[in-house]
Amino acid sequence: MWYCAVTALLATLGVMVSCAPRAALAQTDSLAAARQEFRVAYAVAGSAPVDAEKTDSEALLGYPAYPYLQAARIQGALGRAVAGPDAADGRAAAFIARYETEPVSRDVRRDLLASLAQRKQWAAYLEEYRDDLADPRQRCKSFTARLELQRLEGLREAIIQQWLSAKDTIAECDGAFTWLRAQGALTEDLVEARTRLALESGNVGLARQLVKELPTPRAAPLRLWISLIERPGPSIDALIAAPETSVEPRALLDGWTRLARQDAGAALQCYDALVSARQLTAETASPYALALALSFAWSRDPRALPLFVRVQAADVDERAAEWHARAALWNGEWEQAAGVIAAMPESLRNQSRWRYWAARTAEKLHQNDAAKSQYTDLLPTDNYFAALAAARLHQGFAPHPQVLARDAQQIETLAAQPGLMRAHELLLCGLEPQAEVEWWDVQEQLDASAKRQSIHLAADWQWFDAAIITAARQSFFEDYVLLFPRPYTTEVKAGAKQSGLPEALIYATLRQESLYDSEVVSSADALGLLQLQLGTARKIARQLGQPAPNRADLFDPAINVPLGASELSALLAKFQGQLPVALAAYNAGPGAAARWLPTDATEADVWIENIPYNETRTYVQRVLWHSVVFGWLEDGKAQPTRSLLDKVKQ
Repeated sequence: MWYCAVTALLATLGVMVSCAPRAALAQTDSLAAARQEFRVAYAVAGSAPVDAEKTDSEALLGYPAYPYLQAARIQGALGRAVAGPDAADGRAAAFIARYETEPVSRDVRRDLLASLAQRKQWAAYLEEYRDDLADPRQRCKSFTARLELQRLEGLREAIIQQWLSAKDTIAECDGAFTWLRAQGALTEDLVEARTRLALESGNVGLARQLVKELPTPRAAPLRLWISLIERPGPSIDALIAAPETSVEPRALLDGWTRLARQDAGAALQCYDALVSARQLTAETASPYALALALSFAWSRDPRALPLFVRVQAADVDERAAEWHARAALWNGEWEQAAGVIAAMPESLRNQSRWRYWAARTAEKLHQNDAAKSQYTDLLPTDNYFAALAAARLHQGFAPHPQVLARDAQQIETLAAQPGLMRAHELLLCGLEPQAEVEWWDVQEQLDASAKRQSIHLAADWQWFDAAIITAARQSFFEDYVLLFPRPYTTEVKAGAKQSGLPEALIYATLRQESLYDSEVVSSADALGLLQLQLGTARKIARQLGQPAPNRADLFDPAINVPLGASELSALLAKFQGQLPVALAAYNAGPGAAARWLPTDATEADVWIENIPYNETRTYVQRVLWHSVVFGWLEDGKAQPTRSLLDKVKQ
């Protein structure tokens, strides 16, 4: 949004500029002047008087996104209201009533409730409060309001429901919970119930605080559970040494699972002793074997396999089945892998992933005709595993596009819907979060046909992330021209020239990283199209002899794409040209990728399938698939896939 902030500042100085980074979308049209007026007014809305609409032009008053300007003015006025009823209260209440069912009212309601609570306007608070729209803080403030106004009917039950949460208590609830205690309603049963909720979610701090309120006999098993979470090794050793000590099965398994994850080797050493001391049968020992087997499987340790054999069928969920199969594949136990895959639930077994691995196991077991038939059946599925199947058949791969036919009239009708008109204008004015809320609000109201055509509408607006996510929610992936666009042509070409990478690979990575959103910021503070962290970007720039970028620079595709491409190229060099490893390093970091390198050369499909991070495994497979699609879009020819079978080595 940095660009919009700059344009807003220039606009306030009288400099006419484009409204947003998507300026190419804003044709000269009847809304152009109102759009610019909106942007200028929105930039100062927080400090504008609540009745500033008196001076707005007719064009601005009729602008589709105008309610967002009104909302911003009201929110600014609410923030300035510090004592007593304020003119903004009435404006906000009227605005909420007018736009009750529309997204634009939600933040106004939130800010009005916050302002009323701060000023202790409790009657007004309850008038505006909606429990079905409330977050926990608002709900707890509603309890305070009801207590202040002595509206007590049903209050005890409502507060108890809020009390029974595994999350930490928020300050807004303190008064309500104090009242509940004074009423004698926080019984030992309730305290224990909440403690158990906290323990089941791993919130040890809350559990430790709550257990103090329980008498010793009732607290003892819960304190032992806390110990098993915090110090699983010593706690399990103590339970082995004192088999007469009572422990709840759920608590013991929780502690064991944590020990297995922290130190699988240590857990294995005491496994038989635990089974003996706690008198576990084959059935009751099964979950303990599974926890240990999974930990070894995630580490590609062959000790996983005999442990999986000890797991009872009742305990084999989809995760267990998949990791048992992966462990067998990693260790070359093809017959065992075939058996595990054959025993999977049909819904899992019929996924492209496990259809491919069923074919691979058949091939390894010299069932060549069956393997060839299964590989051939996979080709139309159009995904990473179909590309692998083509490689196994010694042929190139061309996707099988399914074009989503345009219905021009339906698209025109959609574009004229008020919610989508607002979404478009908000998008043009750089208010993408608000545009997204409007878009998804309308999506819930559309029939299947309209949802499909809305994909075209978003693509027409160059709102590629919305188009792709909308298609994915409908399980529609195969219109490759529509869903694999190639914007940022100049920047990608510059990145390819600087890095030596194919444009198809850069596009594949860019699509997976950001869905073409040049302003996206990840939870790890990775920025822009190729999701670069600032430190990484500066390191690459320094190595290239280029100026060090600042944070804002990484939202500029002309800077972000060449630097990101160069980072991927550097990782390729670091890992001896092994693309799957470089992609894993780009996603999870080079340290993690290096830890995953095999001792002996391993086929790439087996190596990728055994990447322990689900996110990274999916990432590598999707980027490899996307690179096939983008390569096909470039030349229209079947793409070579043999490189997908290269071995990964140290």
